[in-house]
Amino acid sequence: ALAVKFVERQRSPHWLLVKEHQVREGADTAHPPRRTLFVLNVPPYCGPDSLSRLFSRCGHVQSVDMCDKPGLGEKKDKLRSKFFDHKTLKGFQVAYVVFRKPAAVQAAKALSQDGPLLISTERHPVKTGISKWIASYEASIVDPKELKAEVDAYMQDYDKKMAEEEAKAAKEEGVPDEEGWVKVTRKGRKPGLPRTEAANLRVLEKERQKRARKELLNFYAWQHRETKREHIAQLRKKFEEDKQRIALMRAQRKFRPY
Repeated sequence: ALAVKFVERQRSPHWLLVKEHQVREGADTAHPPRRTLFVLNVPPYCGPDSLSRLFSRCGHVQSVDMCDKPGLGEKKDKLRSKFFDHKTLKGFQVAYVVFRKPAAVQAAKALSQDGPLLISTERHPVKTGISKWIASYEASIVDPKELKAEVDAYMQDYDKKMAEEEAKAAKEEGVPDEEGWVKVTRKGRKPGLPRTEAANLRVLEKERQKRARKELLNFYAWQHRETKREHIAQLRKKFEEDKQRIALMRAQRKFRPY
């Protein structure tokens, strides 16, 4: 167990439970054995930067991965999105501190003899209260250019992947497999819309014009009622005109119903 304090004036320390992270040999994990320290009971105010600073005295910290519960981490083949897939962790967490050398793990386990470690110091303060809210708000503001660049890159990768799958399916069409079976696929008569920026803009423009026509036709509820009332009045007027025309034809004896 490792004692930590948020600030120096705090009376009671908080205890972090640390041990060497162990996994089966050959397991596909982002936390390599003998170089990873498993930390339990991490408070919400102790983030990855704070843990990296606390354990940096034991050796070079390569990475700090935090999650809500223990689990087998997967290798990160691709960079995580800057704008999407952000999960907010609440409450106490667990952490995996990966060192560059295995000796740092043993040194971290012996830190309990040095007394309580400080999470927030004058040199490295941890933001709390309104300053933390301001920082969170500023971090939530998205740069439109960066967001568009990331979305465009994702769509290009997706289109490339779909094109490769379609080319592979077209190549394998009509070719029997090892057991002699032939895969039959059904294709519609109407091809789908192309996933291009021009096609997307045309669809959006049509939807915008359709909404504009509906909004201009009956923008308010009273306009809808007024339009319905005028239509009924026109029907009644036409009915009265037809009655007068029939009466006039009867008077002139030109009315021939059959």
